[in-house]
Amino acid sequence: MALISKKKIAYPISALLRSYLKKYRKDIYLPITYQDLLRYNNSIPLYDSKGVDTLWETVFFPQDEMQEIHFALKTIYAIMQSGGDVSVMKHLFVDRIDLCIYGNTKPFRIRMVNKINDNFDYFYIKHADASRVYGLELEDLLAPNRMRFLINAETLIE
Repeated sequence: MALISKKKIAYPISALLRSYLKKYRKDIYLPITYQDLLRYNNSIPLYDSKGVDTLWETVFFPQDEMQEIHFALKTIYAIMQSGGDVSVMKHLFVDRIDLCIYGNTKPFRIRMVNKINDNFDYFYIKHADASRVYGLELEDLLAPNRMRFLINAETLIE
């Protein structure tokens, strides 16, 4: 597998873009940030069903922080998927938190599972990059389906 020799430049979010995002309620307070997730203390490689390395690592946090982290992640998921209706949280659990060690932005992938029907969904927590935010907003405006994303300080949730 080829290693990444050049990485895309990450552009900071300007005051004008941040103002726009606040106006449309996409820049809001979130209970956890990308930097918080970097506090993991262990990881193991994630392999697919054929035993091939996926380039994702499942990360683990100190036991005394797990409940708080999982609650924050379920809250973010509720904000994204149900407009903030936190009553859906009682049916959810965080199955896995993965980190892509190969990717340009080293995103975290959160796997949420519905206890009632075992359906699962993913969302991603990344370091915020203005070019990615512009792309997401443009897609949200032009695509027939809504693009759900949120910003908080230097954290992007999608």
